Amino acid sequence: MKPCRFFPRFCDTIPLNVHTPALLVFLFFFALVTIAGFWAARWRKPLAGMHSLEEWGLAGRSFGTWISWFLIGGDTYTAYTVIAVPAALYGAGANGFFALPYAIIAYPYMMLCLPRLWAICHRHGYITFADFVAGRYHCRALTLAIAFTGILALMPYIALQLVGIKVVIAAFGIHGEWPLVLAFVILSAYTWQSGLRAPAVIAIVKDVMLYIMVIAAIVWLPIKLGGYARIFEMANEALGARNASIHLARGQFLGYSTLAIGSAIALMLYPHTATAVLSAKSANTVRRNAAMLPAYSFLLGLIALLGYAALADHIVTKDTSSVVPLLFLKDFPESFAGFCLAAIAVGALVPAAIMSIAASNLFTRNIWGELARAKMTPRQESDMAKTVSLLVKFGALVFVLKLQTALAIQMQLLGGIWIAQLFPAVIVGAFSRFFHPYALFAGWAAGMASGTWMAWTLNLKSSIYVIPHLGGMYAAVPALALNLALAALLTPFLQRIPARDTTDPAAYLG
Repeated sequence: MKPCRFFPRFCDTIPLNVHTPALLVFLFFFALVTIAGFWAARWRKPLAGMHSLEEWGLAGRSFGTWISWFLIGGDTYTAYTVIAVPAALYGAGANGFFALPYAIIAYPYMMLCLPRLWAICHRHGYITFADFVAGRYHCRALTLAIAFTGILALMPYIALQLVGIKVVIAAFGIHGEWPLVLAFVILSAYTWQSGLRAPAVIAIVKDVMLYIMVIAAIVWLPIKLGGYARIFEMANEALGARNASIHLARGQFLGYSTLAIGSAIALMLYPHTATAVLSAKSANTVRRNAAMLPAYSFLLGLIALLGYAALADHIVTKDTSSVVPLLFLKDFPESFAGFCLAAIAVGALVPAAIMSIAASNLFTRNIWGELARAKMTPRQESDMAKTVSLLVKFGALVFVLKLQTALAIQMQLLGGIWIAQLFPAVIVGAFSRFFHPYALFAGWAAGMASGTWMAWTLNLKSSIYVIPHLGGMYAAVPALALNLALAALLTPFLQRIPARDTTDPAAYLG
């Protein structure tokens, strides 16, 4: 432990086991992004104020290429990504690298699908993908299913962002609930005031910090540990003691590939991804982002290697989530370690804010709106969304404080399986009106039930389900196959039941 040289009176009140210089740097940058979050309410503020979901929840659909790039990247590469991907390599070896090909697969998929969805939603004033499903199929049960699935998948995702902050705070040697509660209060306050503009501004700061952190790590850690060849060698030795390896075993190929494909399918269907994409000012902005976002895949690969660096550096912990914070605190000067941990914590604030906004948009428009059958004014919608956003974050906070972290991770495994079941209604629906809405609802129910059952039989500890004569597969993939097959099988028998489509055919052109 290094002695504290700054603010000695303040430091005297801190327990001796706290990394004080790192903590002070962390607090400085946390305060900086807090100020940026509140300032965002004045940034591009419309004359009429932010008294509509269009302005509060989508920032007036005004973001250009660079702001969208930071926002979507900050939305996708979260604090838990920075913590969980290295932790996966630290604990399981090569199988944890699935995050890299899945991100690469996702961007062509994004280039193909999301500009069309943006154009449709922009033309009709849709705030969520569930809005699109409501207009495309006019089936209340299907719309509610899409909305409920989105919120169910988001709740553990938000909780995991708070877990990321909790891990960082614990790495400093600070224990107790009050730091996480304080972070929740700050996050809630500037999200309430600034809406989507707050995470957009903070995402810029977060990404700059994250790139500095990663560049420093990939330069300094190989120097300290003897080069990447030595890192891989020592990591493989450490993994060998756990019956793992830096190479995929023969029986892991199918599970690895389906995990990458299924995760890519799910990524673009999460409500927070939809919120970030629909805030762009044009379909071309979305296309340009799809072309630029692979830069984050390069960053992700470098982040993943931190797991092997931790093995090579003999970081020992039962909680794999703490691997990266412990690595930084061991190998960097305390002040720079504080900067790195601040980057991770800020990386939690951006997606947590977007996710809570996305969940509140879904509830306001597609659950309350569908069930109440009473059209609200734009101000009533924004007021309700702000309240629901607060409740969502509070629920995630209670989840983290009162339940085990492992449960949040297990629920996130389910969330990925669940969200993939929206593919037929949303993605296929953007290109074809072949499926009947009742058939889509039946397929969704079958996919949700089968995916949940497969994960449950694995005690929610894995999402790789062994199918006889095929091998281990990511549960979302066979569940989605059942979903599509049932929807296709039932559609011809349901064609006599009329189903309306009130979307403009011109929105699907080009």
